[in-house]
Amino acid sequence: MRFVLALYCAGILFAQPPGVVIEHSPQTSGQYIGSPGIAILADGVYLAKMDFFGPKSTENTRAVTRVFRSRDKGRSWERVTDVDGMYWASIFVHKRAVYLLGPEKQYGDLILMRSTDGGRSWSRSVLAEGEYHTAPVPVVTHRGRLWRAVEDTNGPGGWGSHFRALMISAPLNSDLMKPRSWTFSNALGRDPKWLDGGFGGWLEGNAVVTPDGRVVNILRADHKTLEKAAWVEVSADGKTVTFDAATGFIDFPGGSKKFTIRFDKKSRRYWTLSNQGAGPSTRNKLVLMSSVDSKHWTVHATLLEHPDRARHGFQYVDWLVEGKDIVFVSRTAFDDDAGGAHNAHDANFLTFHRVTKFRAFISSAAGVEAVEARVGAEVVEEAAVEARAAHRGGPER
Repeated sequence: MRFVLALYCAGILFAQPPGVVIEHSPQTSGQYIGSPGIAILADGVYLAKMDFFGPKSTENTRAVTRVFRSRDKGRSWERVTDVDGMYWASIFVHKRAVYLLGPEKQYGDLILMRSTDGGRSWSRSVLAEGEYHTAPVPVVTHRGRLWRAVEDTNGPGGWGSHFRALMISAPLNSDLMKPRSWTFSNALGRDPKWLDGGFGGWLEGNAVVTPDGRVVNILRADHKTLEKAAWVEVSADGKTVTFDAATGFIDFPGGSKKFTIRFDKKSRRYWTLSNQGAGPSTRNKLVLMSSVDSKHWTVHATLLEHPDRARHGFQYVDWLVEGKDIVFVSRTAFDDDAGGAHNAHDANFLTFHRVTKFRAFISSAAGVEAVEARVGAEVVEEAAVEARAAHRGGPER
C-alpha cells in the first residue's frame, strides 16, 4: 500500500515547495542554488549555507557562499553573510569554531575558512593549490584525526572522467588553518572499463568509519542506468587509497547522485538521504535509507517526491541527527511565480526540513512510503505513524 505525497495529494500542486524556504533565487536571475549544508552550534543555533552557480554567477572566478542562521530550530531563518571565495563547501563545527572547507571556485585551490563569531566573519587559509572538486560531505572524527574526502581534476578527459579520489586528514589537536597539519593521500583515478564500460567517474565522496574501525571513502558512481556507489579503501595513516573493482562497487539506491552518509550511535546504523531512481538526472524522489554495515542498504521511506522529474528535484541534501530527529537542507527545484526552476538540476530554492523520530522507520518494510506535512520545518510524527499504519493495512489517503 502506497501513500501519495501531500505535494500532489488530490491532484493539487502547491505554489511553494515543501519545508521552510531559506532562500529563493528565480531562474530569471541566472544564479542557481547549490551546495546546501547545515551545522548546529554549541548554543543550539542552526547555520545553513549554499552557493550560487549558473551563467550569471561567479563560480568560475571567485565563488560566493551565503550563510544563514536560525535561532528557533529551523522555523525561521535570517541571512548572516556572504563569503567570498568559497564553493562546494562542507560546513562543520570543531572546538567551538565553525569551518567551511571547499575550493575557492569551480576547480580551484582548496580553501579552509574558520569563524569564531557564529558565522559572521571568516579567516582564510589555502590548504592546497590546484584544481579541486568536492561537495558538502561529512567531516568525520576517528582515532584522533579529522577525515574528509575530496577530488582533484587531474585525470584525463572532462567532467566525471577527470575526477580522482583522495582523502585528507588532520590531527584533532592541530591548528587546522595551517596547511602542514593536513595529510593528503594519493589521488586515484577511474578506469573507463569498470561497470562494463559504463562508468563515467566517481565524485563527492564520504569519509565513513566502518564497523571494524577502518576509514573508507564511499563515492557517488556516475552511470546512466546503474545505481551503485564506489567503496575506496583508505590506509590507517591516511596516505594511501586503493580500489578493487571486483568488490568495490556496492548496490546503492541513488548512488549516481550526491548523497551524505552519517553514522548514528543510538541505532548503530549508517543513514543517508538519497535520490532513488536510475540515472543522474532523476532527483525528484528523496528517500531515507540505512545500513548496519555501510555496504548493504535498505530503503525505509520516501520523504519527498514530485511526479515531474524534468523541473522538480530535492537534491544534494545535507543532514544531521539532532536527538530523535533528522534535520536537513535541500537544493530544491520547484514551482514559483517566475516560471519555476530552469530544470531539476538548476534549483531555485534552499529549503529546510525535519524528520521526527526517524529511527521509527527501521521497523517499517522497505518501500513503505511516508507523507510529508507541509507545515514549515515540521515533517511531523504523522509521517512515521501513517507509514507504519499503511504497512499494517491501515487507511490510505
